[in-house]
Amino acid sequence: MKKRILVIEDNVDIAHLLKVNLQDIDCDVQISNNGKEGLDYALNEKFDLVILDIMLPQLDGIEVCRKIRHKNSYLPILMLTAKTSELDRVLGLEIGADDYMTKPFSIRELMARVKAIFRRANLVDKSGNQESESQLIQCDGMEINIEKRNVNINGEQVELTAREFDLLVHFASHPGRVYSRSQLLDLVWGYGHDGYEHTVNSHINRLRAKIESDPAKPEYVLTVWGVGYKFHEYHV
Repeated sequence: MKKRILVIEDNVDIAHLLKVNLQDIDCDVQISNNGKEGLDYALNEKFDLVILDIMLPQLDGIEVCRKIRHKNSYLPILMLTAKTSELDRVLGLEIGADDYMTKPFSIRELMARVKAIFRRANLVDKSGNQESESQLIQCDGMEINIEKRNVNINGEQVELTAREFDLLVHFASHPGRVYSRSQLLDLVWGYGHDGYEHTVNSHINRLRAKIESDPAKPEYVLTVWGVGYKFHEYHV
């Protein structure tokens, strides 16, 4: 079955380039050249991925991302941003983008990102979990239902994006094991590229803000200084 991708990009040449290459991997592509129309498509039609530019007419990509996330926690969003706009990248990730690429970008790298997103989604669809482990993880007040993709902490449901959920499941499935940022990019995002470790940092900060009672003193996702991150050890 073809994957449906929404490309929200006001540069006609870039939008066309993306469409041609995505069609080459058997994707159905809908293009929108402004944020308002793109948001309408995203909220009212079913897509497997949104590729979203930040600088858009009528409604910017940050606001589009925010509104999509308000309605749909799990729709993957790959954000495109100008190379100099570090603030925009951080904002995009913090409000729910799953990944970002800077312009100008390598079309081969972008296609690798898209394929990685779909591989992760397919694995979840087939097994309910990235690694076919237990469908229910319980530890210290946290309950993760992998099949239903639900997280509850002390009886209260926590809303996570698809990437945040995948990251949490990976950590919680391997308590005490330390992962570097590059390892997490490879294992959770499905690719590894130098210079994108900031993506991991931003997602972990967002995840902590949602699951930790005090994100400044995390109890679940711990920093191992000079190495990376780990999930606190618990008895299975």
